[in-house]
This record gives sequence, C-alpha cells and structure tokens, in this order.
Amino acid sequence: MDNRRPDIWIVRHGETDWSRRGLHTGRTNVPLTAAGGREAIALRRRFGGRRFALVLSSPLSRAWETCRLVGYGDVARAEDDLREWNYGVYEGKTTAEIQLEAPGWTIWDGEVPGGETAVEVGCRADRVIRQATDAGGDVALFAHGHFLRVLAARWLGLGPTQGRFFALETSSIGVLGYERDVRVIRAWNLTAEIGP
Repeated sequence: MDNRRPDIWIVRHGETDWSRRGLHTGRTNVPLTAAGGREAIALRRRFGGRRFALVLSSPLSRAWETCRLVGYGDVARAEDDLREWNYGVYEGKTTAEIQLEAPGWTIWDGEVPGGETAVEVGCRADRVIRQATDAGGDVALFAHGHFLRVLAARWLGLGPTQGRFFALETSSIGVLGYERDVRVIRAWNLTAEIGP
C-alpha cells in the first residue's frame, strides 16, 4: 500500500518578451516567445507522462500555453487565483525604472499603487494550496514567477514576502511535498536542456 503524501508540481510559464526584458508582467496578456514555446515543450521530458488528480492553470495565455505545450491542456482547468501579482501602476516597468520613482523599491517590501499587497497575494496562494491538498493526489499548477514564489513560501508556513528567497526561472518546475508530516520543497527551479 502506498502511503506517500501527494506532491504539488509548480510550473512557471515559458519566456515572454516582457520576462526577457525584465518587465513586471502581472495582468497583461503577453504571449510566449518562440524560445518560450520551445522551453515549454522541452519540459515534457521532466513530466514523463505523469498523471495528476488536478491540473490548474492561470487563465493568462503565457501560463495556459505552457500548460498545453507541456501536455496537460486537455485536462487543465483555469484558476483565477493563479494569476500573477497585480503590479498596478508598475505594470510593464523594470525594477530599475520603478526605483527612479521609489528608491530601494522591491516587489517584496515596497508599495504597489493600484495593485496587490504581498498579503493579498498570499491569501490567493493559500486558497490554491487548499484546493491542491484536497485534490486526493498529485497536483500540477501552471502560473507565474512571483505568485509561485509566494505560494512556495506559504507552503512552508512562511510569510508571503519570504518568497524573495526562491528564485524561479521561466519554464521551470518545483515540487512541493512532504518529509513525513513536514511540508518541504522536494525540488526547485528545474529546467530542461534545450538543443540549438
């Protein structure tokens, strides 16, 4: 009998033009670049045909397309709580541009006029975690960099701003799970090797 507790596989979407340029991409529906599409397809090997009790994706096209290219588009369900952090007036700006207006600003400890606080993003992450733990098996989540970093922090019982310590590349996978009854990160920031 298998008494293993379920894992939550998290996947950050593939490269977009905005992510490549370091622009804060919250609610803007930016498509994958050609390279981002190739990255997502290359991730299929990491999954090896694994089946999930639940597959959820942010409804934004970059996450949804990554989900489809990895091979789960036919079983995925869109989940609004997986959307990226709402960056408000900082949407489409780099950190350096924002710091011209707000010296020393970071998403983790700065104000986001017209957007979400870290606590609000953490509440969305908590709702996703509840859905995942109630699914009755392994779960896959396709979403966005800052949101998934907050989700990892919340999984470990940390505050949402502690997501700052979990760098996550585009087209990368993390696995959240358990060691006995303790929530842990089983794998993090795994990417696929892509040929020329």
